[in-house]
Amino acid sequence: MSNNPGRKNPLLQAERADRNRKILIQVAVAAVLIGLVAAIGIGIAIKKAERDDPGPTPSIAAAQAPGAVSGSITDNGSIRVGKPEAKVTVRVVADLQCPACKNFEAAYGQVLEDAVANGTAAVEYNIISFLDKASTTEYSTRAANASYCVAQQDPTKYQAWLKAMFAQQPPEGGSGLTDQQLIEIAKSVGYTDAVASCITDRTYDKYVASTTNQAFDSGIQSTPTVFVDGKQVNPSALEQAIATAAAGQ
Repeated sequence: MSNNPGRKNPLLQAERADRNRKILIQVAVAAVLIGLVAAIGIGIAIKKAERDDPGPTPSIAAAQAPGAVSGSITDNGSIRVGKPEAKVTVRVVADLQCPACKNFEAAYGQVLEDAVANGTAAVEYNIISFLDKASTTEYSTRAANASYCVAQQDPTKYQAWLKAMFAQQPPEGGSGLTDQQLIEIAKSVGYTDAVASCITDRTYDKYVASTTNQAFDSGIQSTPTVFVDGKQVNPSALEQAIATAAAGQ
């Protein structure tokens, strides 16, 4: 029997077809995996961009009268309230749902109000939102958003608003104050109806999330955390720390 060189071997053809089929499958699987990795990468990038997107940035108009109490937004998102001649800067990191922050306001709120009024210190209120899980309606974020809404309308009323907010702080585990209640608290200390849409639209939610992340990235571990001229102090030593800093000691 002789082999016909022009005749194709069926076994070789089957092996070649099987090998080609496996190659095609491997190429297809690789393409799917590459696409999946790319999709995951894009998804992560989008989520990171969303996390890092601060959204609209609040702003506060300059004081009309020279030497009057004015407000501004600092680089870390704090609401700064004080007179231009203030020698000392106090920073208070707080969450409006935080019971310890309510106690701090009750004990030292007047100290800070007096320091601002007499020009000794400017106070930077760094209101963050890490206690959203303590309510069913993201109250911490909604309250922090309201903080910017009122401050940008009139920073001179801000400390009175803060006192009223802590006085009516809702218990943890509930739904928190409603948006309408937040509006009524603002109006009770002299803010106008113009703050309502900012509160209900949650205009600064993204900004609140961004500044909250920034606070924790900087080493903040709990609230309230208090600084005098950049140095962390025990709240019980706040008044003395302000006096010492003002005296340049």
